[in-house]
Amino acid sequence: MPPKSEKLFKRKADGSKRLLTDILNDNVVIAGDDDGKEAAHKAESSHDKAEIMDAKNTEISDSKEIEQIASGAMAEQLSKEDVKTLENRLKALSTTWEKARLNFEASAREIKSQLEFAKRDEEAKKLDPKATSSNSKDSSTKDSKATEADDDDFEAVVTVDDTQLLERSKYIPLRLTLEERKFLRLITSTLEVSEYTDRVDIARYSGRAKRIYAQLKEICAILSGLLVACDYKAGQKLVANDEFAENEEFFQYMFELGRRYKILNPERMRSAYGKLIYLLQDSQAEEIREMMEFSLVRPLQSVHVFLSEKKMLRMLSDPLVHAATRTISQRGKSRPEVQYELQKKRRAYNRVKDKYIGEGGMSEQDCELVMGSIADNNYFLQFNRDPCDEMIEFLKTKFDPDTVDGNYSLSIGYGSGGARLSHNHKTQYYFVMQTLMLWRDILHDFYRLWFLAEDDLLNPNNAYRLRNTGQGLNRIQSSPNIAREMSRIIHTARTKVGYWIGSSVVHLGDHNVPNAFMFIDKYTQISRILNPICITLRRLEEIISEKPGLQKYVDDTFGGCEALRMRILCDFFRHGFDGSGADNFFDAGSCIDGRLTSAW
Repeated sequence: MPPKSEKLFKRKADGSKRLLTDILNDNVVIAGDDDGKEAAHKAESSHDKAEIMDAKNTEISDSKEIEQIASGAMAEQLSKEDVKTLENRLKALSTTWEKARLNFEASAREIKSQLEFAKRDEEAKKLDPKATSSNSKDSSTKDSKATEADDDDFEAVVTVDDTQLLERSKYIPLRLTLEERKFLRLITSTLEVSEYTDRVDIARYSGRAKRIYAQLKEICAILSGLLVACDYKAGQKLVANDEFAENEEFFQYMFELGRRYKILNPERMRSAYGKLIYLLQDSQAEEIREMMEFSLVRPLQSVHVFLSEKKMLRMLSDPLVHAATRTISQRGKSRPEVQYELQKKRRAYNRVKDKYIGEGGMSEQDCELVMGSIADNNYFLQFNRDPCDEMIEFLKTKFDPDTVDGNYSLSIGYGSGGARLSHNHKTQYYFVMQTLMLWRDILHDFYRLWFLAEDDLLNPNNAYRLRNTGQGLNRIQSSPNIAREMSRIIHTARTKVGYWIGSSVVHLGDHNVPNAFMFIDKYTQISRILNPICITLRRLEEIISEKPGLQKYVDDTFGGCEALRMRILCDFFRHGFDGSGADNFFDAGSCIDGRLTSAW
């Protein structure tokens, strides 16, 4: 080794040795000791980036020195305990720096988020005319004027549908509370393990009443056992009575929870609800009620019933309630505009609670239940009914019944492409229009139809027959309430269009639609058919513009984005309404039920 390099190495070794001695004697503060932790905490609390970077540089230089000592010539002079102490100090140093770095990043994210919210609030204030309209020195006068202006805005929010809320509330189920959701899990678990319909709906004519009675007793026993497992005290009170009849109120309450939850969430309980409604249907038979000695059915709890008991029906005509429960669509709006509408909705929500809490025994939870239930219904309408309105708008704006575009003609012919109807362009235009309007009106009153369907299904004077409909054994039962309501809806749709094309027969209680339960289940599928099409048509430009290759394909194959949209609409309006939904090849599916079956 050259003399100069040897001197340099010796000087570094001596310096490292002194550093090592200081470290071992705790003369040098390293992050991980108490003083180091205090310093790191100080840097962490002040969020000083420069201080953290200095700590990082110190950590890097110190760690290099320690690594040199541990791996260099001086390592031979260290004991194993000293080396272990150095390694622990190095780990503590790295851990302290990592914590400081993570805290700094978290603080930076929080500050950035606060700045974004402040910016949004500032933009919302610019859009809010009330934010700069009042410069009065008297704060009380200013607040009262702002309140009056808010009331005027909230009254302007009320639409034609909202003015019918008092009537609509009779068919809006009350949202489940947290405690009720615990019981809901019991009833759904019981129904999932039950084989009720497999044991009861079989081609055997002897001992049917005994089989129904045995299955109902088994379900009640399972419910009681699950309640004991989940809540021992409540379950102990329940099983203290030997007879199920003494717990009639509990079983009615449990089954009503399941029915109410299903109406609020049509996509849930796909198989469990069928068992539920069929076992309740059987329990209503006079012979079964005599054997059970009690009834399992009670009326559904609706918003109207809940407010009537508290004598607070006037709440439904308050513009604040309409403003607090309305849906807010983002379509065609900027982010600040949506943010401003959300702020107005939150203000209305809070003002409703301030206004009605304490009146008629209304608690905060009661106000939230009522507004939440109405909001659930509004969002149901937005997801299920509004796609029909959107498709009607597409039909009106993109097609003309009196003008035929050769590339986008709606005409169909029997036997062509699976069609079972023959319509020219104009006839098919009005056939599609009246079908979409019919679906729209059905979904607008869907909660009402569901209540009426359960009335038909659970009517003790409306017996059913078990028949093979070609799709297995089904319960054939008349549905007079649904039939009357459907006649009214068809008449309304016919009036809107001007005349009717095709059959206006509503299949209920026959081999096509055996009972009201099948009828309700079919019309929950409309949104599943229309929503994907509407979303695709709405976002075509957005999706295609993000991918140049896809843009080129669309331009070369279809002639552009608008041409592709017209092709999608034309294909759906032709093949989705071609009468192919009949139950055999010789019938044309132009009836009310067949129109929906053709679409899927």
